[in-house]
Amino acid sequence: MTDIAISPCLPADLSALRDIAIEAYNDHYTYLWHDGGAWYLNRCFSEQALREDMANPNASYFLIQYQDEPVGFMKYNKDKALEGYTDAECLELERLYLVDRASGIGIGKWAVDFTVQYALESGKHLVWLRAMDSSRSVDFYEQNGFVRWGTDELDFEQMKEIYRGMVIMKRDIA
Repeated sequence: MTDIAISPCLPADLSALRDIAIEAYNDHYTYLWHDGGAWYLNRCFSEQALREDMANPNASYFLIQYQDEPVGFMKYNKDKALEGYTDAECLELERLYLVDRASGIGIGKWAVDFTVQYALESGKHLVWLRAMDSSRSVDFYEQNGFVRWGTDELDFEQMKEIYRGMVIMKRDIA
């Protein structure tokens, strides 16, 4: 798929990042929330929240384009340990969000491959993530080399209790 481009987000990309993050989140996750996700979108994807997070030297954002159109984004935490490992060994893939029209055509696999290559070039031995246990993403990550490592639960009051479960997944890469 040579029509896919993944590039680091720069401060000038803040509005584009916000727009694609909100669109992708609304396409897939509003069912989790009593308020349709409004609280979470403001907490994580407002310009202020994204600006502050982008200033964190441990966080890296990437825009994903398909045929020159923005279709998603990723967020990495470059040095974040999974239990039993060190910060230096691990890269957390905190977010990989695609808009609905970009799902199911290989862009997600491309993004995972990009993430693994980025981690290897950064001297990491492991990529890990948390996936909603109510979403199809767990199956997707298993198909892309991740294994279930544990579980977690979110404690957001605004979230419907039935959907608070998370699966912790990891992929050994070196």
